[in-house]
Amino acid sequence: MTNSNPWSAFSGPNLGYVMDMYDLYLTSPEEVDAELVALFEQYGAPVDTTATAAVATTGAANTGDIQKVLAAVQLADAIRQHGHLAADIYPLNNQTLDTTRIETSAYNLTDADLREVPASVLLTNIPANVKNGLDAINYLKEIYTNKIAYEFNQVVGKDEREWIQSKIESGALNAPLSNDDKKAVLNMLNKVEGFEQFLHKTFVGVKRFSIEGVDALVVLIEEIIKGSEANGVKNIQIGMAHRGRLNVLTHNVHKPYKMMLADFAHVPSELFVPEDGSLKVTKGWSNDAKYHLGATYKAPNGTTIGLAYNPSHLEVVSPVVTGQTRAAQDDTSKAGAPVQDASKALAILVHGDAAFAGQGVVTETMNYSRTNGFGTGGSVHIIANNMIGFTTERFDSRSTVYSSDPAKGYEVPVIHVNADEPEAVVQVARFAVEYRATFGKDILVDLIGYRRYGHNEMDEPMITNPAMYNIVHNHETVRALYGKKLAAEGVLTEADVEQLQKDIKAELQADLDYIKEHGAGKHSELEMPDAVVNGFELIETGVEKARLETMNEELLTFPEDFHVFKKLNKILNRRRDPFQGKGKIDWGHAETLAFGTILQDGHPVRLTGQDAQRGTFSQRHLVLHDEQNGNEYTPLHDISGANASFTAINSPLSEASIVGYEYGYNLQNENALTIWEAQYGDFANMAQMMFDNFISATRSKWGVRSGIVLSLPHSAEGQGSEHTSARLERFLQLSAENNWTVVMLSSAANYFHLLRQQAAILGTDEVRPLVMMSPKSLLRNQIVAADVDELTVGKFQTIIEHPTTGKNVDAVENIVLASGKMAIDLAEKIGEGEGFDHLHLVRVEQLYPFPAQEITDVIAKYPNAKTIKWAQEEPQNMGSWFLADPYLRELATDAQAVKYIGRPALSSPAEGDADAYKEAQAIVIEGSLSK
Repeated sequence: MTNSNPWSAFSGPNLGYVMDMYDLYLTSPEEVDAELVALFEQYGAPVDTTATAAVATTGAANTGDIQKVLAAVQLADAIRQHGHLAADIYPLNNQTLDTTRIETSAYNLTDADLREVPASVLLTNIPANVKNGLDAINYLKEIYTNKIAYEFNQVVGKDEREWIQSKIESGALNAPLSNDDKKAVLNMLNKVEGFEQFLHKTFVGVKRFSIEGVDALVVLIEEIIKGSEANGVKNIQIGMAHRGRLNVLTHNVHKPYKMMLADFAHVPSELFVPEDGSLKVTKGWSNDAKYHLGATYKAPNGTTIGLAYNPSHLEVVSPVVTGQTRAAQDDTSKAGAPVQDASKALAILVHGDAAFAGQGVVTETMNYSRTNGFGTGGSVHIIANNMIGFTTERFDSRSTVYSSDPAKGYEVPVIHVNADEPEAVVQVARFAVEYRATFGKDILVDLIGYRRYGHNEMDEPMITNPAMYNIVHNHETVRALYGKKLAAEGVLTEADVEQLQKDIKAELQADLDYIKEHGAGKHSELEMPDAVVNGFELIETGVEKARLETMNEELLTFPEDFHVFKKLNKILNRRRDPFQGKGKIDWGHAETLAFGTILQDGHPVRLTGQDAQRGTFSQRHLVLHDEQNGNEYTPLHDISGANASFTAINSPLSEASIVGYEYGYNLQNENALTIWEAQYGDFANMAQMMFDNFISATRSKWGVRSGIVLSLPHSAEGQGSEHTSARLERFLQLSAENNWTVVMLSSAANYFHLLRQQAAILGTDEVRPLVMMSPKSLLRNQIVAADVDELTVGKFQTIIEHPTTGKNVDAVENIVLASGKMAIDLAEKIGEGEGFDHLHLVRVEQLYPFPAQEITDVIAKYPNAKTIKWAQEEPQNMGSWFLADPYLRELATDAQAVKYIGRPALSSPAEGDADAYKEAQAIVIEGSLSK
């Protein structure tokens, strides 16, 4: 809407009429013209401004004059809101433009009518050449329907909306570039096209997912980088899928041509890493496609520019990159909450048009963009818009006008720009940088181009999309078009333009010749690091009792003006009892003590998840709420000796994006114990692509280390099929090459030691993710609870021999192996062991890497054991049986039988009601404990 006050256009009887209409509007709005109602709603009561107004309407009280002014205001606002539908933003000119909403005739206006309307009614900052309302309307049409189009009416904040409008209408986004800037843009476009064409002709038919058609993407990113650096940003993280990735890697992240060409020529690219150490690249032993790889560049001015490694799953890298960005912004080196400085780092997220509209993780990422725990001060989103999916046209791809439309639901301004207009692209980049710095919000640039070839270089697009590609084949490249433009302007000569083409081809050919000469006969030596092959050594993780007791008291001492909920205060105060010899430390208590010691050891802790602060099962209470005013207090912020930050964050109701975010956070801050907890384990189903594409395999594919912890509540307790299983079997199926640790614990003390063990390997070559099937009802079970002494000595145990069985060695005929709640159900049935001399219960705490040697050592102690039973509550085709089975058969003697005890193979993880569950579980328990 216009910034100016429309009431300045009225004076005398006309103003009196409007005031009368306002009085009527207050009592009977239905009797007032809709146009006036809209103005009253937008601008409030009319005010007599004739004393200071420079202009006034003419004549007597003529409602016809008033209607024309109102119609002109409507027209101006329609241009602002709907001008994008008529804008020249499509390089192929193959889209129908809609001018119906911005035509003068649609508002019963003539040019003569508009000349009578003061320009000040329609514009705030009036250009010198604008003399009246007609000039103002023509100016607005020129601004809003040219090569850049705008959508910002979705922005709720009035100041923000007016700021955007003022930038647009002041002409700032149409300011001409200097001749040096123009030359730099052409030079970059020349490099972009030259690189692609050289690869196309030299490595015929090899997939590279060419950028051609949105070549200006590199110009856009480079201008964002330059502008952000000028604002003091020192860390820039880029996330994008495969299309155009090689060009961005080369020209924005400065991966040398020699390295890129080596990847195509099957020569080890690591031979050509810059000797100055400016570029960091990693590879795993299994490696990955060249257009999935990333790199990090350290510029001479100290800026870090990184392109995240990314699988083919298109948009899933966006939350990873925003997590990395937040970690780069957070100071976690001191006690208390992390201190965020959003000016330190920026995320640039490049999307495909079909993927932006189609992938839910995109909207998840925008949804958390302004939350306290996940905001990054605004990301710059770019849609590299090819106007097509693989072969899918826009009318089959989405239900909206633009692929960018989902962003409008999050108040994100959208700027559409013609990718064949590189100067407009530069101006949009500068605007995006200024907007982000001013408002700390996401902004979206829809870079509208096309795709010069098919989905990949072996694809023929004429088969499925002939209408588009008949145009593409006759359409000059942006480099050619811009070269002609600069030659016509006299900025460069045609000879200069041709020489640029020759230079880039010569440079690329020279580099190819060099790498062939120096890389001939050489091969990459990609091997699994010894630290991965050998795993990590379990260390002593006990903590002195005095240190624990002091911390425990500090955790239960609250500020004088803080009022803990009385019922909760009683529960928390019981945490003093174990240190006074009157009880045990339950799961949540052990966790809090572990976190505190980890902070004291200098590792920041970041715990996120749905309801993570309290804990889904009301077991944690890391963040307390004043019962009188709702103020929050985090006891772990005030423990003595803490050398790192702590934060527990209740996340949005999203899984995929938050898991990706925490993975990215941990990549950037290797020292942080980063934990994502599912509300229930089955919620992890929604993040499966993050486990598959990133967490399970990034070390082997890309050489990228992660120590993220996944906490997934898991156990059958008669609650139905859904909130039962965290799909343990999926994580175990992905287990290989010591890629992560998978546990299902039955001991609070073991959990304490496990967290401290995980913190100890952070930032080392031994680090790996931790997947934990965490308990529900066991959280308060006394068998699981720990004595204080169990935390003061010892280390994580991969297996626990149950203390009330196996005492009569010769009598033991069955060795029963079980994990988690199944193990505790058996332990409760066994009790003190009377009547169960025939068996020994072994609680298998770590499932992968499978503790084969530890189990073998136990079996060796019982020479009369005839049967090794694997008991689980999950169906046979789920859980851990399929992993354990081959191990057990290998370690059992010829005289020993290996038996599965549990439910049969089922399609659902659990029974649908409590009674059916109890019956089925009783059968498993009986089968496990029988002779």
